[in-house]
Amino acid sequence: MSMEQRRVLVIGIGAGDPDQLTLAAVKAMRRTDIFFVVGKGPDKASLTDLRHRMIEEHAQGPYRVVEVEDPSRDRRPMGRTDYADAVQDWRARRGDIFEGLLRDEMKAGETGAFLVWGDPSLYDSTLGILADIEERGSVSAAVEVVPGISSVSTLAARHCIPLNQVGRPVHITPARRLGDVSGSDDGDIVVMLDAHESFADVEGDDVWIYWGAYLGTPDELLVAGPLREVSDRIRQLRSEARSRHGWIMDTYLLRTVEQKAK
Repeated sequence: MSMEQRRVLVIGIGAGDPDQLTLAAVKAMRRTDIFFVVGKGPDKASLTDLRHRMIEEHAQGPYRVVEVEDPSRDRRPMGRTDYADAVQDWRARRGDIFEGLLRDEMKAGETGAFLVWGDPSLYDSTLGILADIEERGSVSAAVEVVPGISSVSTLAARHCIPLNQVGRPVHITPARRLGDVSGSDDGDIVVMLDAHESFADVEGDDVWIYWGAYLGTPDELLVAGPLREVSDRIRQLRSEARSRHGWIMDTYLLRTVEQKAK
């Protein structure tokens, strides 16, 4: 890499517990010249505040912090095609913002960093957007990824369970595609991004759920048990938590009784 080329670090910062920040992440933050903090509005100010606290605690030397607001996305229930179009539109607008940051805020030879929840490789758009920017050709930067502890790993740890069962696969899916894999009896299912409580539609008396919200934070919520017995409890907790905080981030694992017993 040329000494004058921009470098962008995409640093996984864990699911929400500041102690989940890895040594590699801390070392990466200490060689960062400019941090890009993407805010999500006043309702999620606590997420932005935590990033700022991590920077203040671990960054070294002269550094700058540039904060921008994440563009809004249409989150109404919609079909698969319309959903893909809505996400693509949001990613394009987010890409415009990121491109402007790299072009206008970074000097040649500087290192910038995005602090990403969980692990950058799992259900996060940052890497894909940076690849899109590279394809546009207007600004170039060498990208380096620092893996982080994901919400999926944290969920399993909080429930003291292995994520996988012997000889069986683990499916990781957005909630919108849960119907494509549930009921197949072909492994466990980790569900991400469930804004509409899709777990309530899963059938079967033998299904257990391991659910967690705000994982790694003081507001963490955990529920485990037969899905039919605890589904209403989870829905109640989600409603109360959303009213209290204005937002919710949760993840869960679905596992059949037969698999659970192995």
